[in-house]
Amino acid sequence: MRAVFRPRLQRVLQGVTTLLILCVLGNHSPVLAQFAAELPQQDAGFDQHLGDQVPLDLVFTDETGKEVTLQDYFGDKPVVLVPVYYKCPMLCGLELNGLVRCLRGLNFSTGMRAEQDFTILTYSIDPRETTGLAAGKRKQYLAQYNVPEADAGWHFLTGSEDSIQKLNQVIGFRTKYDEITGHFKHASGITVCTPDGIISRYLFGVEFAPRDLRLAVAESSAGKVGSLSEHVLLYCFRYDPVTGKYGFAIMNLLRAGGVLTVLTLGTAIALMRRREKAVAESHRLLEGTSHV
Repeated sequence: MRAVFRPRLQRVLQGVTTLLILCVLGNHSPVLAQFAAELPQQDAGFDQHLGDQVPLDLVFTDETGKEVTLQDYFGDKPVVLVPVYYKCPMLCGLELNGLVRCLRGLNFSTGMRAEQDFTILTYSIDPRETTGLAAGKRKQYLAQYNVPEADAGWHFLTGSEDSIQKLNQVIGFRTKYDEITGHFKHASGITVCTPDGIISRYLFGVEFAPRDLRLAVAESSAGKVGSLSEHVLLYCFRYDPVTGKYGFAIMNLLRAGGVLTVLTLGTAIALMRRREKAVAESHRLLEGTSHV
């Protein structure tokens, strides 16, 4: 009998040990980040450069053919950088479609939208692409977004090899051109910057949760964007730089739960004391009436 249960016990102990290790690592994301940083880099990827300054003097061309600098879009609200290329056969289209769904959900649920609360700069990583391509993509995705007020808040840029490479390098966006297919190998994700151009948050993938973008914009604005509900959410959720997503801030929730419990108990005790005083006063009055 002991021989039968011993292997099971060992498996259970191994499972518990593994779970504890994962929990510890999950609460110490810099450990995972350091481990990931030590892995060999692939040709294409998206490295996080949180806290770095975007060079606002870089020159690009907007969807109308006008020469602009990044400084033209920064200053008063957060900026979302979206590196893609307009002739991408698959991944960039999936990412932009996912971004539109996120923007629509954000507008529907909270009223936050481009131009009003943040600016979106989609820029091509391929210096061969033209203003005409940029204008066509802008028209397509603004139509899907279907928020007329946001028209001035989403721009599609093209640029020179030098400007593109400098911006890619700063935000950590690594690409590899494939001579055989004529396409770029690249990752997918967006970078959220503060109004003065400091890299604040990354959201990775081709689908973005409206809540994550909402919190990233609220944090990047240093509290100048978002209602009381955004600030409450920021207390309850914490950004994980490893996953590029927001998760529950367990300790904050526990603290909030503790405060709520204390307030509830305090209120209950106060009500009980008030009730006891009322009952005692009622008994005193009844006794006085009986003596009369």
